[in-house]
Amino acid sequence: MNSSTTDLSALSFSSQQNFSGGSQALGWDFQRMGAGQSCGVEKLTIRCGSKSIDILPTRGMGIWRANDGDVRFGWDSPVSGPVHPMWVDVNEPSGLGWLDGFDEMLVRCGLASNGAPEFDANGQLIWPLHGRIANLPASQLSVAVDETEGRITVKGTVVENRFHFHRLRLETTISMQLDSAEISITDCVTNLSDRPDNIQMLYHNNFGSPILEKGSHFFAPVKKLVPRNPHAATGLDHWNQYDAPDPNYAEQVYFMELAADAKQESLVMLSNAQQSRAVTIRHNTSQLPFFSLWKNTVGTSDGYVTGLEPATNFPNPHSFEKQHGRTVHLAPGRDHTMALHIGLLTEPEPIQSALAKIETLQPETTEIHDAPTDDWCSP
Repeated sequence: MNSSTTDLSALSFSSQQNFSGGSQALGWDFQRMGAGQSCGVEKLTIRCGSKSIDILPTRGMGIWRANDGDVRFGWDSPVSGPVHPMWVDVNEPSGLGWLDGFDEMLVRCGLASNGAPEFDANGQLIWPLHGRIANLPASQLSVAVDETEGRITVKGTVVENRFHFHRLRLETTISMQLDSAEISITDCVTNLSDRPDNIQMLYHNNFGSPILEKGSHFFAPVKKLVPRNPHAATGLDHWNQYDAPDPNYAEQVYFMELAADAKQESLVMLSNAQQSRAVTIRHNTSQLPFFSLWKNTVGTSDGYVTGLEPATNFPNPHSFEKQHGRTVHLAPGRDHTMALHIGLLTEPEPIQSALAKIETLQPETTEIHDAPTDDWCSP
């Protein structure tokens, strides 16, 4: 038998603590974690040749970390996770409760909103930081191993509902192929309500050591770049370069529009100083037209990390983005599909190939603003 599909939703952890399938080269392990704030978190590890990734069905199908051989892709968050959503009060009064569970390599922000907290005139929280989807569990989960094609595929469904407000369904497919360095993710968000709705999605891809270090560089075919605030503007002369960890560093964010090829695909890359290790993000700009670069090179103990973030919008408060037309309108029963591919590069040749591809996409001129703009940056 060259292919098999397992419905993981039907498995019961009451009888055993973990399950596995496939082979060492193309297989999976499914377990429920049992200690501290990770107690009850389900973790699905899939293997594909030298690559492996840890998927968290309990946390919105995020990807906790990835490895290619002995090279780790992810970061060292001061949050010791993965954290079960029961310990994350997303709607706590400050609107920042989402940060209590933040330690994944890839975490989705959405679906109803994905930006900064927003409050009404009385100081009441309307929209919490980065939305709810990352702290909602998958209701359906399966894994398929295809030995003939050399592919392993995970499918999961997460529903974000609120009575009187919205009824949204995320269906995700995460796959890896033996002959590819990429993790491929395809998400379809459907409006299940009889009323129209608006959605937002931001893919918070986070990387620290060993990809991020002093001398690391971010490469992208930028058409337009705007600093998020005056503080970010002070770093414009080296916005795409990184320094060593600094406990006194204050995060800087840059908003951008990227150039793409004839198929509307764009490509960005973060490399270490020697360009011997790197990660790429490939995505379609018709599905995810905006991009944010988050630089947070604080001390190692406090979360030395950078975020590469393709999105439907910028991570401003929801009402600001809606006012400027940066939400996805979904009629009843309609859906929006988004795909991105994360490349794990550990050899010089594919890194140089990625650099060459980015160079072909680079426009002749880049529109760089030396201060925040009223249409891209909320006050």
